[in-house]
Amino acid sequence: MDQNSEGDLLTTGGGKAGQGLSLLVLTTLGVVFGDIGTSPLYALRVCFSGKFGVPLTPDNVLGVLSLILWSLILVISVKYLGFVMCAENQGEGGIMVLTSLLLPDKDLRTSLGVWLLIGLGLFGAALFFGDAMVTPAISVLSAIEGLGIVAPHFEVAVKPVAILVLIGLFSIQHRGTALIGKLFGPVMLLWFGVLSVLGLRAILGMPPVLAAINPVNAMRFLANNSLHGFLTLGAVFLVVTGGEALYADMGHFGKKPIRLAWFFLVLPALLLNYFGQGALLMRNSAAIENPFYLLAPKWAILPLVILSTFATIIASQAVISGSFSLARQAVRLGYSPRLVIRHTSASQIGQIYVPSVNWALMLTTISLVLAFGSSDNLAAAYGVAVTTTMVITTILFAMVARRRWGWPGWVVGMLTAFFLVPDISFFVANFAKVLHGGWFPLAVAGVAFTAMATWKRGREILANRLREDLLKVDTLIEDLAENPPTRVSGTAIFMTGTTHGVPPALLHNLKHNHVLHERVILLTVVTEDVPKIDPADCIEILEIGAGIFRIIAHRGFMETPEIKELFRLMKLKGFTMDLMRTSFFLGRENLVSTARPGMAQWRKSLFALLSRNAVSATSFFGLPVNRVVEFGLQVEI
Repeated sequence: MDQNSEGDLLTTGGGKAGQGLSLLVLTTLGVVFGDIGTSPLYALRVCFSGKFGVPLTPDNVLGVLSLILWSLILVISVKYLGFVMCAENQGEGGIMVLTSLLLPDKDLRTSLGVWLLIGLGLFGAALFFGDAMVTPAISVLSAIEGLGIVAPHFEVAVKPVAILVLIGLFSIQHRGTALIGKLFGPVMLLWFGVLSVLGLRAILGMPPVLAAINPVNAMRFLANNSLHGFLTLGAVFLVVTGGEALYADMGHFGKKPIRLAWFFLVLPALLLNYFGQGALLMRNSAAIENPFYLLAPKWAILPLVILSTFATIIASQAVISGSFSLARQAVRLGYSPRLVIRHTSASQIGQIYVPSVNWALMLTTISLVLAFGSSDNLAAAYGVAVTTTMVITTILFAMVARRRWGWPGWVVGMLTAFFLVPDISFFVANFAKVLHGGWFPLAVAGVAFTAMATWKRGREILANRLREDLLKVDTLIEDLAENPPTRVSGTAIFMTGTTHGVPPALLHNLKHNHVLHERVILLTVVTEDVPKIDPADCIEILEIGAGIFRIIAHRGFMETPEIKELFRLMKLKGFTMDLMRTSFFLGRENLVSTARPGMAQWRKSLFALLSRNAVSATSFFGLPVNRVVEFGLQVEI
């Protein structure tokens, strides 16, 4: 939901406005806060029992809790909800949207500085895919590990049960989040209520734990534990790993519901639970085995395991849906080959399903469960990708504030330094995890970044090669006047990636079939660097002559380019066509790698491989299969 629609909802009358806002706040609980809301399952435990855990002493407990408290306030409350969420593009958020804000003028794309910023944003987006593989694994594992608290002999069932849950989770993705979305908000509301009650119960039994509110405890902890204490920041960082989701999901709900949910429900619940776990550890150091579950009475542990499993499924659902959205944005912006994208809701454009991404995530997530075995081990792989993304977000936000909004340089500099202190501290602390599993999300990001950058560059080279042989439209019109071909009834649409010249498929059709339809349309779909385009500005129609028209369809990178929607938009411009009486002509390029300059030979081979496995234009644009004619084109790159 963009902010305009949010505003409409909130001004429809007192009662309705309140009901609408309450519903949005409840919905955000099930989509936005799943990741950050399930961190209490493992975050505090890892600070003391992970690979870089510190000794469990009362002073260390107070120090770690103080770090957790001020991390949530500075990183989430101040940075993301206070500042970063102001960087929106038509109400949409996320790192690719943030990158698009740096492109107010297409002429600026040629500057080295802008290309560097685009590269940073692209790498940040690639890092999200690595995080999306680790999040479901660590979340579900940490929940299922509660079985070992219920009965020790259940420990052998943790991995098999976790794998079954993950298989079930990924197997229902094709049904869309609408099927279970109504349950997400209430379940997470119950979850945060339980977190609060369990934490408050323990705090009342150990009030001295509230001393952790004083930031002096955090500074004393870092001073007393030196390097070991600094490395613990890598575990503390687990409490803020859902920060990027708050920004990425802003377009669905608007800023106000997200901020209300955070400050009045989520943040208090998280703090109460973390402080409750700390109180338990100060009273009983043996509870480090699993302080989250041991907060509950013994009779309540099994129901808590069940509730935790549902909560982690919801947390995983959020990051999986985010991967689908990111994949769609990459395709629309030209950084990825065409993918099969299925819309699972007739009313919500953001509810989509990308099969190739879904099954890739499932296989890698299950592999991570088998390879790492426990949430403690997986914690070593978790955080490296997210903290790198957070550093990139800070840099991009600073550039938007300076270049787009014109903020004074000294203000931007001070604000950036303020944000980068915790960001870089977390980044350096997490970097120690690289050899212990943190290499995995970085490797995934490296592969994804290389593929996206290669595809973008390859498409530019391919467009240049095709442009070299393009026939001018004026030349075609003159030739048709001198040598008129046989005209047949109906409409022919020639899909072309350029707004200049004559598509090669049209020339092949004339050369081999010696006919031309009565009405010929050269259709180009242009994806702009904005989420959505006003319907009034979507379609440009230019009559060339001899029954030939050039139509340029402008779409935002969050919008669908399906032909039925384009026909509807054309009709609004008075240009009506019958889909089943229209023939579509496409050119399929057969790429031949040569020694011509442009890219390294290995990148040309990678581009050719990606091109061969891309979804056909017929499927991508939703063209009727029985109305499509394809011509093969051999192109040297």
